[in-house]
Amino acid sequence: MNRSVLISGCSGGGKSTLLAELAARGHAIIEEPGRRIVKQELEGDCAALPWVDMAAFARRAIEMAMADYTTAREQAGWTFFDRGLIDAAAALQHLTGEPVLEKLSAAHRYHPRVFLTPPWPEIYTTDPERRHGFDEAVAEYDRLAAVYPKLGYDVVTLPKIVVADRADFILDCLSRETRQQ
Repeated sequence: MNRSVLISGCSGGGKSTLLAELAARGHAIIEEPGRRIVKQELEGDCAALPWVDMAAFARRAIEMAMADYTTAREQAGWTFFDRGLIDAAAALQHLTGEPVLEKLSAAHRYHPRVFLTPPWPEIYTTDPERRHGFDEAVAEYDRLAAVYPKLGYDVVTLPKIVVADRADFILDCLSRETRQQ
């Protein structure tokens, strides 16, 4: 069984907080490639920052997500990803028209169920790594909500509830699915 679970969706929708909760419960997590890249770029030459060169940023995110995917395959239990390869490939394809999404998705499959954090304006904030506005975050969410089903993933939109309950929701969904197999 594929135990690499994507948590994607709207920027500022609570993904990082949710992954921190899952990590506190003993699950392996993979932090968002985009945030890691921004931190690295701010310490370096800043060439692949999303607000400088979004295509270069997306390409770096694809590389990092592929490495993350390989690393996670060695884990025994559930591994939860804050975004991943599909998000990065979808961004690059949207920006440049390069047909990378289907090929990368077919070669690197995650768990068939993907959890999406919906737009949640009450908790949305910008920060040094997230400079785009809420409208851009919603547009990205809409693209991802359309992409995942086209790639054969079962999409579950997470409810807007406290983080502990969101973690319980995900783990309950995965547990029910495992019992049914």
